[in-house]
Amino acid sequence: MKAIVVTDEAAGTAGMTLVERPEPKPAINDVVVQVHASGFTSGELTWPSTWTDRVDRDRTPSIPGQELAGVVTALGYGTTGLSVGQRVFGLTDSYRGGGLAEYVAIEARNLAPLPADVDFTVGASLPMPGLTAWQGLFEHGRLEAGQSVLVHGAAGSVGSMVTQLAREFGAYVIGTGRAVDRQMTLDFGAIEFVDLENDTLEDVGGVDLVFDVIGGDIQRRSASVIRAGGTLVTIAGPPEARPADGLAVDFVVEADRAQLGEIVRRVRDGRLRTNIGNIATLNDAVAAFNPTERISGQTIIQVRP
Repeated sequence: MKAIVVTDEAAGTAGMTLVERPEPKPAINDVVVQVHASGFTSGELTWPSTWTDRVDRDRTPSIPGQELAGVVTALGYGTTGLSVGQRVFGLTDSYRGGGLAEYVAIEARNLAPLPADVDFTVGASLPMPGLTAWQGLFEHGRLEAGQSVLVHGAAGSVGSMVTQLAREFGAYVIGTGRAVDRQMTLDFGAIEFVDLENDTLEDVGGVDLVFDVIGGDIQRRSASVIRAGGTLVTIAGPPEARPADGLAVDFVVEADRAQLGEIVRRVRDGRLRTNIGNIATLNDAVAAFNPTERISGQTIIQVRP
């Protein structure tokens, strides 16, 4: 089968290569999925799990890509809950990866059924940003209706999901980004926009929850705009600041079938829109992940036409 592999951490996305690899076999509780579309998070190339296994042994050449949508073609011993021929989407274990390939072996519990009226490309764009937004807002942020939420990177793939889910839940959403992101951020449902290059972040003041995807100085400054007892949620590494009398939480997204079902249900009924910035074939994936200009939204690889 065709697959994208990485062997050199220092090379980043420029070190990706399209090669031929053996088709995977399903282990106990696995399924094999014929991948129709897949997604990739650039941060994957900084994760130890991309390069080593759980006992720190080198596992390169590894196939990155955690997000995928496709059709089940084989079941491992003891696998239940899914069937051959079923359309599915989900998130692979980061120590296994493998979505940027024509086939992937994945634990059945990491997948959810993909309804027939949801395109594979859309399905592949949902797991990482959708689950990240859901878990950050509701599990770690404990968002309540009527609260205010400051969403960094609100025009990005994760931020746009956070914005939409928070608005649906009854929150007052303030999105941040660059000036060129203003209209897109408002289109996704933010009530206010803060231009991080030209506006003063500290003028926001008094929000209940900050959802941070940036880290660094922006993360540190964000703690000061959270009301006493509020929460900073981040996916950009351990927080360096904490709101007064509040919580600072960093987390790693986890696969969850029930939550995937909630997310795709909202896509079907129009409550949630995806944020796809570019679609490329597997043959063109390396070039797509090394763009010459800024792309807002996800790059999705259409593995099968």
